[in-house]
Amino acid sequence: MLTHLTINNYMLIEHLDLQLQKGMTAITGETGTGKSVLLGALGLALGEKADSDRVRLGCDKADITATFLMDDLPEARQWLIEHDLSHADECFLRRVITKEGRSRAFINSQPVPLQQIRALSELLIDIHSQHAHQSLLSKNSHQKLLDEYCQQQPLAQEVSATYKQWQKLNKQYIELRDNADEMNARFQLLHYQVDELDKLDLNEGELNKLEQEQQTLANAESITHKSQQISALCDGDGDAMDGGQSIRESLNHAMGILQSITPQTEAFSNINELLNNALINIDEAHNSLQQEIQGIEINPERLQFVEARLSAIYDISRKHNIAPNEIADKHVELSNELSQLSGGDDALARCKEEVDQAREVFMNLASKLSQKRQSAAKKLTQIINKQLEALAMGGADFVAEVSRQLDKPNNNGIDDIEFLISTNPGQPHKSLSKVVSGGELSRISLAIQVATAQTSQVATLVFDEVDVGIGGDTANVVGELLNQLGKKSQVLCITHLAQVASKAHNHWQVSKDTHNNNAATNIVELDNTHKIEEIARMISGNTLSDESIAHAKLMMGQS
Repeated sequence: MLTHLTINNYMLIEHLDLQLQKGMTAITGETGTGKSVLLGALGLALGEKADSDRVRLGCDKADITATFLMDDLPEARQWLIEHDLSHADECFLRRVITKEGRSRAFINSQPVPLQQIRALSELLIDIHSQHAHQSLLSKNSHQKLLDEYCQQQPLAQEVSATYKQWQKLNKQYIELRDNADEMNARFQLLHYQVDELDKLDLNEGELNKLEQEQQTLANAESITHKSQQISALCDGDGDAMDGGQSIRESLNHAMGILQSITPQTEAFSNINELLNNALINIDEAHNSLQQEIQGIEINPERLQFVEARLSAIYDISRKHNIAPNEIADKHVELSNELSQLSGGDDALARCKEEVDQAREVFMNLASKLSQKRQSAAKKLTQIINKQLEALAMGGADFVAEVSRQLDKPNNNGIDDIEFLISTNPGQPHKSLSKVVSGGELSRISLAIQVATAQTSQVATLVFDEVDVGIGGDTANVVGELLNQLGKKSQVLCITHLAQVASKAHNHWQVSKDTHNNNAATNIVELDNTHKIEEIARMISGNTLSDESIAHAKLMMGQS
């Protein structure tokens, strides 16, 4: 519900800080005092179009803040959470308009686009006036009100969820069907590529081994010759060395000379040990060389096979524009994709079957919801027509129309729901947006809101002059209906009729003061005594009398 409304420098309002209560609140005052200015300021906070001429003369900007308690507004709370704008148990809507015509909007102190504050306001408050912000002119609100009235919101949500699932599957099917040729071509290419890689059958680590083997086989003769030369140098005979000494012979000769030196000092002993170790290392190197020479194979046939195998590997890597060592990963990737595309016709058939099943689930639920709606629409039509008769619109005929449109399903089901009205006997039924009289529209709105009050999720309702064109007993009925509605929702009502104001739980009086040629609108909450006086003024004019006071008390049930 709306708990506070703070207005600064808006038209004739210099500053107002209003605290609002539950129940029905009547807003009264003489003509021209600015009662509708209050609703204009509230409308700006809710996202209505801003004009620079709404800024109070001589001021730089107008600033309006509306505070809502969120206890009974689950949809609005969820909206705030989804948009990362949640703020405990209260919600603050703020609007600032400069004298140059610029406008800024805030939700819980965070700047937001104007469309966001408008979207949220529809979940917070409903204003019924002869001008803007009338949700009942939208067919979407008709469907929502009817579902709330027949208490089928869970079923409606299930219908919406199954519709979305049906459309999701259908989209997948259409994409699969439309891309069938392209996917078949892709399948054929993948099949060829994977088959080629299967035949290559490249094993882990095989590439490195083949490259090393190819180098060895290609250079086998050179490696053998050079290895034999090194072996001869280590421990060869004179012929092998072209008459020279091998390294082993040279080391033995050096050690013999060293041992002939006297005296043998510690340094010479260390040198002898080093030469001896060198001799041991030469022997080990010679033995290793002999083993390596024995293992070297000069095999032209094997070399040809290895080079052919490597050429096949390199060719495949060039085809796929990858490095040779990436072939194994590519093989896995293409095999997985081929597996997913295998059986394309079967996949298309399975997808079509899933679409048909999803549609059947949706249609069953939507048909069930449609039956509930049609039954509730008949009851709602009867109730609202009774309310209209009590509101001096006995010649009117209201119809909550539910027509099935199987060829146009949507996330709300298979129904086209619209509230229609014939304001005069014999006249065709028209949509509420076609109603010309603002007073008639206000009374129609009042009748609908009272009829759906027990199930409606709207916490705050505002009625701007719903009593236009009525009086007498009908005015009493309007007052009683608003009082009844105020027991379920917060109701703000601008009225000129004492019969309506007398039924209010709370009462505000609007007045206009003029000081130093400056006019200002003021609003005060009336206690019981002043409320009686205000109602008496509404009965008899500015001159109060004992009779008007007594009449006011009688209206308020205080006689």
